[in-house]
Amino acid sequence: MPVADASGKRQLRRVLTLSDLILYGIIVIQPTAPMPIFGVVSQQARGHVVTAVLFAMIAMLFTAVSYGRMARAYPSAGSAYTYVGSAIHPSLGYLTGWSITMDYLLNPIICTIWCSKAAGNFIPSVPYPVFVCGFALLFTMINLRGVETSARFNRWMVAGMSVVVLIFFGYALRYLWGQHPGATAYLQPFYDPKTFSWTLVSRGTAIAALTYIGFDGVSTLSEEVDNPRRNIMLATVLTCVITGVLAGLEVYAGQLIWPDYRHFPDVDTAFVYVAGRAGGPFLFALVNLTLLVATVGSGAASQLGAARLLYGMGRDDVIPKRFFGALSVLGVPRNNVLFSGAMALGASLFLSYELSVELLNFGAFIAFMGVNLAALVHGRKEPGARWWSALPPIAGFVICFYIWLNLSPIAKIAGGLWLGAGLVYGAARGRLNRRPTQVSD
Repeated sequence: MPVADASGKRQLRRVLTLSDLILYGIIVIQPTAPMPIFGVVSQQARGHVVTAVLFAMIAMLFTAVSYGRMARAYPSAGSAYTYVGSAIHPSLGYLTGWSITMDYLLNPIICTIWCSKAAGNFIPSVPYPVFVCGFALLFTMINLRGVETSARFNRWMVAGMSVVVLIFFGYALRYLWGQHPGATAYLQPFYDPKTFSWTLVSRGTAIAALTYIGFDGVSTLSEEVDNPRRNIMLATVLTCVITGVLAGLEVYAGQLIWPDYRHFPDVDTAFVYVAGRAGGPFLFALVNLTLLVATVGSGAASQLGAARLLYGMGRDDVIPKRFFGALSVLGVPRNNVLFSGAMALGASLFLSYELSVELLNFGAFIAFMGVNLAALVHGRKEPGARWWSALPPIAGFVICFYIWLNLSPIAKIAGGLWLGAGLVYGAARGRLNRRPTQVSD
């Protein structure tokens, strides 16, 4: 709720505490974040899912520090596009924004694919394309009606998912107690000399990074935070740590329960089968349903986010305004919802879940590298800056770049084509040198 300052200027109330920010970050990421990608990472990293998740956390921690620093410099921006465009150069900011646009468009596709696979676990007789059409249509119809998920519903969803995670841990402990695995088995998820390969673990890390996607959303609340110079950075870092520890425990238990990374009934929904092995049909159904409902919510929300991003770009005439900048009588960017829904429908029939995740991470890591560079450049301009203050953004950039390099060649080719198209379009429309619009404090 906005309030007026001493000069009568309206501004948002700074009422959010550190714990509020951390809760928000966990809501965005979700407690079950590593479960959908468990099978894909397990196969790519040859069973070293925990190692991949923890290595990805290191990259996110350094990047979180950079987001915190940039939130101090631009407390009302909260955008990688603004950070990079303002601190380095507008053209790099434009490319960062173009990369983020790809992420927004890919999120509904990823959710459509996973929901269709999870629904197939319940009704295997229904062909996969039928589920794809159904979920793409469901997300589109929800957003055409202008229905948004409330913050209260999100909190209840997170509470429900947390209970399911605890139930899973209970069954996992009971199962492992009955199996009596040896001491060596408990270390294998971290390091198995028979299968360990740093190249393959790095490849798995490039996918496991999806676990943390959304942590940067904390910085968008800068204008509503009590003591933002301290709390934004702390909340972003702590959100990554809490997510990494919880995700590490989940995949560690999953790897102990199902150590054979080569054989899953369905690699995209592998964790559901892990739950079934630990707790039988009941836990199989519970985890499958929980992840399905959560992904439906994420799919609808991500499609609306994509529609809003396209609307903002259309309204600013970055992309064709007549189509993308239009609103329906309900105040919904209808053309953009339909466009995003059509993309989700078409792409989900041809893209694999793994490739879609890698493409999303391609764009995300472009943004992360950009923010780390922006923090480095901005830090050098600050009066009294210490030399060691450059270490976190340098480390964040190097690790993110290394992980980005380990994406599959096809993901890098497809992502490169997207960036190339953005460069051509931006040059043709004269967008490469336009500085980001900033809201004054």
